[in-house]
Order: sequence, then structure tokens, then C-alpha cells
Amino acid sequence: MIYSWYKILISFCNVTLPVNVQYGFCKLKSLSPKEAHEEKLLLESIAWPQTPPLSSPNSLSKTSDPAHSSFIILPRRKGGQWQMGDKLEVLIQMCDSQGYPKTYGGDVLFARLSNTALGAGVAGQVTDYLNGAYYAAFTLLWEGSVTLVHPSEAVTELHRLNREHPDRIFFKSQFRSGSVTETTTCNVCLRPTQQPVCNYTDLRTGEPWLCYKPKELSCDDRINNFNGGYEEKISTMDKLVNYLFHFMQGKCHICSAELSYKQNNTSVDSGPSGYYYQGVWRPLGGTTVYQFNTSSAITQCLKGKAVHMYGDSTIRQWFEHLIAAVPGSCSTNLSDISLIFFTVQLNLFIELHYITNELDNIVGGSNTVVVIGIWAHFATFPTEFYIGRLQSIHRAVVQLLSRAPETLIIIRTGNPKVVANFLHASTNSDWYSLQQNKVLRALFKGVNVHLVDAWEMVLAHHLPHELHPQPPIIENMINVLLSYICPEKDS
Repeated sequence: MIYSWYKILISFCNVTLPVNVQYGFCKLKSLSPKEAHEEKLLLESIAWPQTPPLSSPNSLSKTSDPAHSSFIILPRRKGGQWQMGDKLEVLIQMCDSQGYPKTYGGDVLFARLSNTALGAGVAGQVTDYLNGAYYAAFTLLWEGSVTLVHPSEAVTELHRLNREHPDRIFFKSQFRSGSVTETTTCNVCLRPTQQPVCNYTDLRTGEPWLCYKPKELSCDDRINNFNGGYEEKISTMDKLVNYLFHFMQGKCHICSAELSYKQNNTSVDSGPSGYYYQGVWRPLGGTTVYQFNTSSAITQCLKGKAVHMYGDSTIRQWFEHLIAAVPGSCSTNLSDISLIFFTVQLNLFIELHYITNELDNIVGGSNTVVVIGIWAHFATFPTEFYIGRLQSIHRAVVQLLSRAPETLIIIRTGNPKVVANFLHASTNSDWYSLQQNKVLRALFKGVNVHLVDAWEMVLAHHLPHELHPQPPIIENMINVLLSYICPEKDS
């Protein structure tokens, strides 16, 4: 749909955008009543417990401390000896650094069982009782642990940063005309100044993108867009926040249970989406995952297919893996295979387009595969911005399936990653990704799409969490992807 209230694509000086949501200087795109209601329900579904404010660095002693926290393994419901496939239930009591039990919830806890020698692992499910106690449930396979990623107080600060400093990662554009070149700052959210603004909001989706106007050149002279860096002041403007993240830096194991159990043929509980055994991802329910271990197997699966891949660098990993696996991979059109990758980051590059617009241009059909991964570049913005972007994509996906129902659509979730310091935590925290995953799953529930659960595939693996997962995990993800494309692979 072309919005009639846009007269021209590029404008400047006193830009006014149609909005219905605003957070300080961050204005988000206009929503229909249906979209606004949907946004409200999504926000309610991911609402996080609020914590008492920290008044001084001394109050850090009241934050959650894994060293003083404890756990108990609840008795086996059926009594007797533990057996393979049982549901292992653990009750966790979080305490502060003085050993006092916490009285409120909101801690970010990840749970998993693993056995490195067997190349095995499975993610657990954590329930917050909102009173300092947590319940973790596992399918009993191997020894386990629960990891504190962020104390609840840190989540409060992460939420505040997204409201008050959504521009802490910023971008720049270069403008050129003749011998004159200028560079200005660009973003979804621009702080108000006396400097006029260039409006590059997308006509079809309404997604905002703004740049400060160059002093001499016009908005039409923009030639590129690139990452401008991080706002360094963030790490010093609030010493308490900095102390908080240094205080809890890293992931600390608070629970480790080595259990003696009897193995039998009991089926595995369907709580997690899958598990690793001997380094291979084995899903619980749904599509059978085959192993595409040779170039010929991958080539045979993709033959005659047009694979459209949209996303950030975590989708580019998949693209590069497939290109490397197909013989003669200097081309992206091989052996009757069409592999098309578009880097769609937060910002609108001059030569690229939004996923929604690209989906609207796809004819679709039984030989068309669409792969989408959208998460890593949205962490610093209010969740409403991510919801709005997904709503546009959701609408385009539904329309594509309506006109070409045999089109295969596969969506990659986000994944946990390392948090090395305050800067990493404040711009790309696992809590942000966790919230995004909840929104993604809720929004596409009931739509005929397939998910590659990158979240659990990284969490359950013994390798360190990384933004770009290591090759063994990527290989398993590709096997899931190809198994969706070729569900009846020859053995």
C-alpha cells in the first residue's frame, strides 16, 4: 500500500511523520487499530517484573548473587529411581550477596543439561514465581546447571536504556555532489536539534529512517549508509549502572546436579524443541531432521529451488555455508539452484529494501523457499519498534501464502550470546533477544511457517554462546533448514 499522506520520498526541515507511539524523541510508525491492539497483547505477554530502584553502589549487595543462592531437586513424582526421560524438577532460591533470600523475581536464568563426552545437551524451562523462587524443569538425560545471565535489577536498567537511549548504536550516511562530501548521523530515532532532518521513511511500509541534513548538500545527494559506532558516554553517564553490570559480569552457575539414574526406553518429554546427542540435533516432534553431510546431498536437495534469504549476518552464515557446500560456488546460480541473499539490517541501505517489500515482489510456488532471520540489530530500540517491523513482515508472509500457498517459509529465531562487558550487555543483551523470541513466536503462531529454533540449539550445545554460532551448530541448523526443504530425503 502506498500511503497517500506522503508527497515525496525525501524531505527535510521540520519533518513531521504520522505516529501513534512516541518515547521521548523516538517516534515509531503509525499503527492501525488492529495492529495497536495486537501490539498491546504482545507487550502484555512479555511484561517483565519491575524491581526496586538501586539508590547507590552500596545497594548492589541486594542484587541476586549466584554464590549465595541455593537449589533443591524435587522428589521424583512416581517415586523410586530416576530413569532416562523423567522430568527433573528443581526449585531455586535466589539470594543477595549477603545471603538474604530475594523477595521479588525478574532474574534472567538459563537452564540446560549437558554431557560433553556424549556430545549431548538439552535446554530446560524456567518459571519465575515472582518472589525470589524459580522452578526449572528438564527432561532428565544428563547432569545439569542453571545459569544467572542477569540479576533482575540489571533487567530494569536494560529496559530503561532502551527507553532513554535508543540511539546508543548509531549510523552515518555520506552525501556527495561534485567535489563536496559531507557525513551526518542517521537512525530510526534522532534527537531534536536545530539541524534540519532528511526523511527516508519507506513509502510502502511506513518504517522510519532519518538523517540529519548536510549543511551544504541536499537530501538527494545521499550515496551510502554505514554503522557509525557506539555512544561511549553511555558507559560513564550512569556509574551505578556500570557498577551493576561489572558486579554481575559473566554467567555464573548456581546449580549443578550430577545424578545417578537408570536408562530405559521411556520417551522423552516434549517440553524442549529438541536435544543434542553425539553432536547431532534431534527434534522432539515435527519434521525429521536428516544429515546433509555431502555437497551432492545438499545440491540434490536444492536442485530446482529458488531460495530467498533475508536477514542479518546470522542468516549470512547460512548463505555462506550453502555456497561453500555447493561445487563451483563462486556463483549464486548453480546446478539449477538459485540462492539469493539480502542483508536487511536495521537501516535502509541505498541499494537494498525492506523484507516486507521483497516478499511482496515474490511470485512464490512449490519451488520457492523464503528464509527470514530478523533480530540482532533491533536490541537497542523499544520492543514496540521490533513488533512493528514483525507485523509488516507477518502481513507480507500471510499475503504471500494466500497467493502461493505452496511457498515454503522458514524463520530463524535469535540465539543467546556472550556478554563480555557492560557495552555488550547494554547493546545486545540476551534479555533483549529473549523478549524478541517471545514476540516472534507469538506473532507467527498459527501461520504456516517453520521455525529453526536457534535459541535452544545454541543454549543446549556445550560450545560457548556466540552471536555467530560456531560451525558445528551452524551445520545442525542447516540440516534442519534442508530437512524442511526436503522432508523425504533418500537415506
